[in-house]
Amino acid sequence: MPVLDLAREDVITVERDAEVSEISETMNDERVGSVVVVEDGAPVGIVTDRTIALAVGQEDDVSSLVAEDLMSEDPETVAADTGAYELATAFGDAKVRRLPVVDDEGQLEGIVSLDDVIATSAEELEEAAKVIEEQSPGYASDER
Repeated sequence: MPVLDLAREDVITVERDAEVSEISETMNDERVGSVVVVEDGAPVGIVTDRTIALAVGQEDDVSSLVAEDLMSEDPETVAADTGAYELATAFGDAKVRRLPVVDDEGQLEGIVSLDDVIATSAEELEEAAKVIEEQSPGYASDER
């Protein structure tokens, strides 16, 4: 399954100069834990709710910060046609929970989270378990 099948295509994005209050409000309104910082349609950073929370304890005036001050720069990305195994490896190598999905020109196409992978894997395992149960000797649907 290509990663784009798992990814959210409605990525919440901001520009480098977005103020922290705008970012926080956007995250709250959109019910997301991160925004992708874009420049000319390409991902150049990510700001997470955790990043903002940590800045509160480290900065004197958080309200003066903008996305560029907070973002993880040059985020790891994955190609839209990346397979499941490569995606799992990318998460492990990058040590992140979210990866922007890009096309061949580096333009943002979506975002995939580790949660998406785990939820999809759980669904697939559940379906596989049903097949195994049905094909197992002594299986009877009324014994469940």
